[in-house]
Amino acid sequence: MRIIAGTFRSRTLEAPAGLATRPTSDRLRETLFNVLAPRIQGATFLDLYAGSGAVGMEALSRGARAVTYVERAPAALSVLRANLAKLGITTGFRIQPGSVGAYLRRQEAGQKPGREAGQKPAPPTAFDLVFLDPPYDAAQEYAATLNLLGASQAGLLAPGALVIAEHRRKERLEERYGSLERTRLLEQGDASLSFYAASETIAAE
Repeated sequence: MRIIAGTFRSRTLEAPAGLATRPTSDRLRETLFNVLAPRIQGATFLDLYAGSGAVGMEALSRGARAVTYVERAPAALSVLRANLAKLGITTGFRIQPGSVGAYLRRQEAGQKPGREAGQKPAPPTAFDLVFLDPPYDAAQEYAATLNLLGASQAGLLAPGALVIAEHRRKERLEERYGSLERTRLLEQGDASLSFYAASETIAAE
């Protein structure tokens, strides 16, 4: 894997060993960020099921203001931290160890999540961009996570926010999850990207 563009362009990244974590391919990541290009500068980015952290690091490389990583697998967390260190990234990110569901419910309840040792506390964040890439075989994670994000009381999404889910091409996600409505579907090889926006944002456009 490598960073496609921006400050860390062409720098290589490590991926966790084994099949439990499936990194987003360079080609699909390039497609994703071509779409996000008008939004990424200065954005707050939430990388759910972060794995190696490649998507969030691509966001930082392209000018995102801050990235929050959520990942529970110890092996993936170790690689994520190593990749950040390899790129020399020491600020502009938070790592939230644990499950995505627990993190989102905690945010919804208005509790400040835990943080990595040495990181300064920060107030709860409303995110401009949210990316989720659960294990393909954990199909239930898509509905659970998108429903939490689409809950009107969640408060995690900034006005005009965009939520993007990577999934198998043959696995069709719903058109709507709570207030989130799909606005775009991109297919590439065996993978797809579903883009969601809040229905009130769509109505205002």
